Amino acid sequence: MEFRTRDYIVDQTTHSLHRVRAEFHPLATRPSFNQVDAVVKENIEFYDPLRSSIGGNAEEFVRDKEGIHDIDDTRGISSKDELQLSAKEWSSFKRSLAQRFSVLKMVSISSMHDVIVKDVKVHEKPSTSLHLDELNDPEKFAENDVKVITRQEYVSRLRELKDEIRRAWQADERVTSLKLSIKVARLLMDTSVSQFYPALFVLVTEILDMVGDMVWERIKRRAEFSDDGTIICCLQDNFVSSDIRSEAKETCYNWFCKIGSIRELLPRIYLELAILHCWRFQHDQPWQNLERLVMMTRGIADPLASAYCRLYMARCAQKLLPSDKGYLITCIRDINLVLTRIVSEKEPTPSNSLENKNLLINLVEPTIEWITRCILKDAHQKKQAYNILKELGVERNIKTMIGNVPCTSIVLHYILKELPAESVCSHAVEIVKLIESNKDISLGQYMNYRLLGLRLCEKRPPIDFVSAVLGNVFQVSTLSSSLDQYLKVVDGCIDLVFQHQMDNFLAIILDGIFTRAANQVVVESELSSLQSIFVKLLAHVKKLEDAFALNHFVEIVDFVMYGGSRDVVYMHILGKAIKSGNIHDPATIRVLFEFSQTLHQGLDLANIKDDQQQQSAHLISRFIQMVDYGTALERHLEFLVKCRGAFGRINELKETLVHASNNLAIKAIKGSNKLVSFIKSCISYSEVTIPSVSASVKQINLYLETAEVALLGGLFSHTDGLVDSAISCFQSLDLTDGSPTEMDGALSIVQKLCSLLIIIPGDIEHGVAYYPRSILSLINSKQWIIPKLRTRAFCAIVSLSATLFQNKLPYHVNNKEIMSNDELYFGDPSYYQEFISVATSVVKNIVNDVKQEQHGVTRGSTALEACNCILTAFKASNEVSQICTQLIEIAKSCLNANDKYLRSTVSLMHKSQSKSTSSVMITG
Repeated sequence: MEFRTRDYIVDQTTHSLHRVRAEFHPLATRPSFNQVDAVVKENIEFYDPLRSSIGGNAEEFVRDKEGIHDIDDTRGISSKDELQLSAKEWSSFKRSLAQRFSVLKMVSISSMHDVIVKDVKVHEKPSTSLHLDELNDPEKFAENDVKVITRQEYVSRLRELKDEIRRAWQADERVTSLKLSIKVARLLMDTSVSQFYPALFVLVTEILDMVGDMVWERIKRRAEFSDDGTIICCLQDNFVSSDIRSEAKETCYNWFCKIGSIRELLPRIYLELAILHCWRFQHDQPWQNLERLVMMTRGIADPLASAYCRLYMARCAQKLLPSDKGYLITCIRDINLVLTRIVSEKEPTPSNSLENKNLLINLVEPTIEWITRCILKDAHQKKQAYNILKELGVERNIKTMIGNVPCTSIVLHYILKELPAESVCSHAVEIVKLIESNKDISLGQYMNYRLLGLRLCEKRPPIDFVSAVLGNVFQVSTLSSSLDQYLKVVDGCIDLVFQHQMDNFLAIILDGIFTRAANQVVVESELSSLQSIFVKLLAHVKKLEDAFALNHFVEIVDFVMYGGSRDVVYMHILGKAIKSGNIHDPATIRVLFEFSQTLHQGLDLANIKDDQQQQSAHLISRFIQMVDYGTALERHLEFLVKCRGAFGRINELKETLVHASNNLAIKAIKGSNKLVSFIKSCISYSEVTIPSVSASVKQINLYLETAEVALLGGLFSHTDGLVDSAISCFQSLDLTDGSPTEMDGALSIVQKLCSLLIIIPGDIEHGVAYYPRSILSLINSKQWIIPKLRTRAFCAIVSLSATLFQNKLPYHVNNKEIMSNDELYFGDPSYYQEFISVATSVVKNIVNDVKQEQHGVTRGSTALEACNCILTAFKASNEVSQICTQLIEIAKSCLNANDKYLRSTVSLMHKSQSKSTSSVMITG
């Protein structure tokens, strides 16, 4: 068997595609097309649900008062879509309400709750079972008839009552259903265990809603069917009272009379609200009854019960009058009046202590939120915000918001939260003064300042407008010594500062934070605010150096913050540095290195798979990649040595350090003055670092990479040592249970090593074929190498041997001082014979290796690969022809006869044989 003689230059010219010079570089940035602004003559109003920012002058924020309709002239019946949407919102609200106040395990009950006590195991109330903060009236718990049951027992009993009411109704026992419903509604009269009241409200109103639906269906059926069941008509969704039979109206009136005869006020209101939508059967102007109910709620003395009764009223009235806002405004005024009296009480008693007041406000808060949301719902589209604000008193007097009563902070908070962004911008100055003048215990003043800042960020008002607002906000905020309150205000307003590049406010903010935090331990809530502020700051600055130049920036991040919040800020700083490109400034590198050290110390090796842990490790690794000391190569290598000692626990980082060290060596090699000692230092650094990499496959690749760099630098002894280390590492590699990807990685290593050996001068001491024989021996010794991989590895060795046999190698080391094998051993017969011997020993066993492959298609494709390799490497001969014929027969038995790879291989073999025959004839 003899190798074919190859002329790689001729082969490249023959087989290369025709080349045409490109007009543009394929990776260059293409010029963008000129953008033409479209001129729109029509005034089209489009409501963006994301409230996209707008620019312009202050006049854009002044509302046009012309053509704005009154808020009460759009009364109408809800459509099906509106009802479904409203039901979804209410269901979500109830769920959050029940979850928000679901801490109690035991619930106290009095003797009047006979409907709950029945068939339920009652526990004697221990003296320490309930806390005073759960009671509005502790004196009730001194009575002997007060018992306690578990929360779960209470809930289960209510569900049983719901089923009893349904069963009684279905059995035509409607009086029984009504009596049970009244008893259920009476449960809302007891607010002694106040923290359970919201959950009780949700449970009771679900039962009342069911009763209301059953009454509605009862009356509707009376309207549509006669007494004998004959259908009379089919009511449309928008029916009017004149469409209703007198019998149905009489039934409807009868139900309202029954409910009106209930002695207690609260159950009477709740049950009438449950069937409120049934007034449509009586007359076409049902809102008069709603106004009556609004007035009746003023007779409920308990502030908690009255607030939740108004909440249920807001829900039930939506079905009847979805666009009416008047009753809602009255409700919020009444709630505000009650809260004003509570927060203004100065004489402390057990029932009105600050702790109990805060608890009551916390419980009433959801009712304010929902009613305010209903008032301002769709105010933007319907242009009602101006009139609503006028009704609420904002336009009349900034000091008295709701009627003649000062507005409590919590009511103002939810009005501000639900107002359209345009209205907030146009009334921002008045709102600031409102917040300043309304300061009470219902909600911290700083929370309203924070919310105002967030709402103003939704639109982009003019800079002079923002400057006036922020000036007032920070003038008040700086008077507070509380770090938490100050941070919350800053967190809400800082986006406005960045939007308008108001550096003077930024300096004031950082100085205020540092002054307040310098001599105290920052708590968790303050850390969260600091994290939010600094993340926003980093998102807005263009260069990281600009952030570092800010007064107190580094001090706050490094000394004030700690724990997870500081780590998040550090990660954002590293991310900002990486995105900015190479990092050259030594001061910036030093600061980032210290931040990276802190992140590394916080890594938990046991949870390194956690997303944040992985991200931290990746950011540190990327930071080291982006560091660039320019021509100061020695300083850069010192930095890498420092990094190896500081970040030794991150495997990814060790690979990065080896790559960085090799890149430094390449820079030195390409430099005008080749620093041999420096190149040796870089190679030695890599040699010391690679063994600490945990994955064997990665180790081998790093050894080969470093060997190539050492060869470029003319360090032959280092190159040989690194190749030996790679082969030794491969020797210890065990992929018995390895995945296909890992197997392919092992094959890639062999192929890469063979490619590298083409340019490495042969070892005179051990023989020129020392490395190919070592690889061959290594492959034969590994039992885990499957036949497909073994055959492909053998093909790589055959190709290597055939290439080294040539008088001119296809590529050389880019270093004129290094002589390749085609120069060192040119014309040496023993040199050529070594490689023929290696290749021949491989080819003789290749057919048996192919046959060992179990999968048919894989066996066929592997046979074709081996055949192509042999035909390309060797001259045609009987021995070569015999081996190739066997391989093609194997392929034919496994593949389709029309397989393109098979047909092209057969064609190549025929061409090779015909050339051999022609050559013999010419020679003869």
